[in-house]
Amino acid sequence: MGDGVKIIAAGHYVPNSVVDNNQLATIMDTNDPWIQSHTGIKTRHFSLNGENTSDLAAKAAQKALNNANYAAEDVDLIIVSTITPDAQTPATAAIVQKKLGAVNAWGYDISTACAGFVFALSTAEKFLKSGMYKSALVISAEVNTKMMDFTDRTSTVFFGDGAGAALLVADGQKSVIRAEKLQTMGDADTIHSGRVAPISEISAQNYPVTDAFYQSGRDVFEFATTTVPAQIELLLADNNLTGDDIDFYIMHQANLRIIEAIATKLKQPIAKFRENVSYYGNTSSAGIAMAFAELINEQDLTGKRLLLTGFGAGLSYGSVILEF
Repeated sequence: MGDGVKIIAAGHYVPNSVVDNNQLATIMDTNDPWIQSHTGIKTRHFSLNGENTSDLAAKAAQKALNNANYAAEDVDLIIVSTITPDAQTPATAAIVQKKLGAVNAWGYDISTACAGFVFALSTAEKFLKSGMYKSALVISAEVNTKMMDFTDRTSTVFFGDGAGAALLVADGQKSVIRAEKLQTMGDADTIHSGRVAPISEISAQNYPVTDAFYQSGRDVFEFATTTVPAQIELLLADNNLTGDDIDFYIMHQANLRIIEAIATKLKQPIAKFRENVSYYGNTSSAGIAMAFAELINEQDLTGKRLLLTGFGAGLSYGSVILEF
């Protein structure tokens, strides 16, 4: 077998409950014109009926399997990218494996926040190129709403819940990933979620308490519109490509204004940038996965070149160039 890897299918899933800006305005000091002008977000989907991250992940993955007519028991590996797991243990991937009936697969989670789908794609490709495994499900799934502080309008208005999945197989031809660049810039304060403090005394009152999601909006915007496009430009240059050589860009769906700013920095038309943030909100690692699933199920990508870029807490950021 050669070392080629291809993506043969993708799928996505969102919960049924659609929440618009006016609904959020009833519980916090905000309004629809402000949210749309600052973020471009009109609606988002909330998990309000008991669906946890593994449920969203399994439903997106099943759609990918169905689209490829691929049996769950034939999957070798499941990688779930999430910062909102069902629990700290067991891994959400293990729960997804059971829900899919993927009895021959092993799996684990990775946590690189909104860069998760890009990092997970890269990781899965390496496993398949090793020749030891033939197929992998890469899933990004988030129930962001369970980690929100709904008194914090500066963060809560951005986020929604959802999941996206891609099915990769070893095929003996060239790899779908032409090039990649993954980076980490250690910073525990700009974006964080789920902090749990160590105990300070032996007491019957000790009980774990988890912090809500937090981000420093100004710092995130600066990082996303300077460091991130610089990485993209370097990756393109290192591979003798220009921005014009990319047919579709899929950025982390942080907010529409950031996507527009990156397009401007790269001197590329916004029409080449796929977006779902306006109707799904910021779904963290799931945003790129869902946008990719929408694209691949919408049109034939044969001969097309895509650039996927994720960025988020860590600070983690990475880009992959895909060629179909």
